[in-house]
Amino acid sequence: MNYTRSSAKYNQTVRLRRIPAPAMNPTTPPDDTPDRPRRQLRSFVRRAGRLTVGQARALDRLGPRYLLDPEATALDLDAAFDREAPRVLEIGFGSGEALLALAGRCPWADFVGVEVHEPGVGHLLMELERAGLDNVRAICRDVVEVLVALAPDTAFDAVNIFFPDPWPKKRHHKRRLIQPPFIERLAGVQPPGALLHFATDWQPYAAHVAEVVDADARYVRIEREKAERDPLAWRPQTRFERRGLRRGHEVSDLYWRRTDVPGAD
Repeated sequence: MNYTRSSAKYNQTVRLRRIPAPAMNPTTPPDDTPDRPRRQLRSFVRRAGRLTVGQARALDRLGPRYLLDPEATALDLDAAFDREAPRVLEIGFGSGEALLALAGRCPWADFVGVEVHEPGVGHLLMELERAGLDNVRAICRDVVEVLVALAPDTAFDAVNIFFPDPWPKKRHHKRRLIQPPFIERLAGVQPPGALLHFATDWQPYAAHVAEVVDADARYVRIEREKAERDPLAWRPQTRFERRGLRRGHEVSDLYWRRTDVPGAD
């Protein structure tokens, strides 16, 4: 695909700084009942964890350079990168292993990483500075809120979702990130021809994702051999993948292209 466009000690630890949860959307209760906030279902749980001193310092020192404002109601990526280039969104980048490798491999593209766990964000910032990369921006926020806050004309040439929580128990399936409403929102930030790349080592989740995305006319499945002709379809082997392989899990990479079906939007 042609992407040319015109346009202290580090082993010490500190307690994780909690990120305030966003306000929940209230329900509309009957007139004779008090207002009660509706609990918002999320695809993640904020884990208790620790920031190393190095990660905490990276957030404070490098945040102004690499981080997008998590409280912003509108995110302008043209201003954040100060250039026009192909853009890639990675959802749930963990410690940033794949994001860092892709950004180094494709300096002609800009990358936006979304992650809710601060230690992973801090680790990514340290590695970005070490690698001397400036084509990555990160945000510590729920991706659903990020998609809402993006400027209306934001367009990602690729979206990567690598090894998200599969929520294997049946009672937790409703927490899975990939659901029809999420795919509908994702399609709003991908132009026709854009790539959607999903990877998992949990085959029931792979089947679920295939069913959900295949059912949406905005996306058409493409074979791996065809997808891998696109330089943005490459990914490194990740820590989560290596762990799954050690456990005997099969890894699935699924690819779709955003279509231009009349009436799909």
